[in-house]
Amino acid sequence: MTEKEKMLSGALYNAGDLELVWERDRAKALCEKLNVLPSGDGPARERVLSQLFGHTGGNIVVNSVFWCDYGYNIRVGDDFYVNHNCVILDCMPVTFGDNVMIGPNCGFYTASHPMDAERRRAGWEYAAPITVGSDVWFGGGVTVLPGVTIGDGAVIGAGSVVTRNIPPHVLAAGNPCRPVRPITQEDGTIQFPRESKT
Repeated sequence: MTEKEKMLSGALYNAGDLELVWERDRAKALCEKLNVLPSGDGPARERVLSQLFGHTGGNIVVNSVFWCDYGYNIRVGDDFYVNHNCVILDCMPVTFGDNVMIGPNCGFYTASHPMDAERRRAGWEYAAPITVGSDVWFGGGVTVLPGVTIGDGAVIGAGSVVTRNIPPHVLAAGNPCRPVRPITQEDGTIQFPRESKT
């Protein structure tokens, strides 16, 4: 079994393997290319993303600066929006449904390391996938950890650290992130007050 096969199976693998190093270098080169393209050049940015990601739907916006480990493990649906400074460590699949919005400074991390320092020093890692449903909104500064599934229609509050699964159609927040309440039809009627001009 190659180190890449071990990585994709969730087993311990050595991240210093030459094949994995080459694939990370390729992804970093594509990220660098994306990060210097003008924000208004949507077609060029989408071309780079189609080379980087394993699957892309339609109407994808990924703002600079963006970084990932491999790229080919990232699968996104239609109407995918990522604000600035996103990092996706995709040692295993990171899958997003349709109509997903990601605020600035968010991270999605499938990678983890052994607790004992000796194996960490030797370069061993392991990973678990992240799955995000459709119609999910991540506030700014959210961190999603390995093995998490987030259900359709969930809203993840700014600054949350998501360590466990989040059910569909809830507002969830905190560190660790927990469901706060269901999202209801009344949430569609909330309007922000306008500032008075005095």
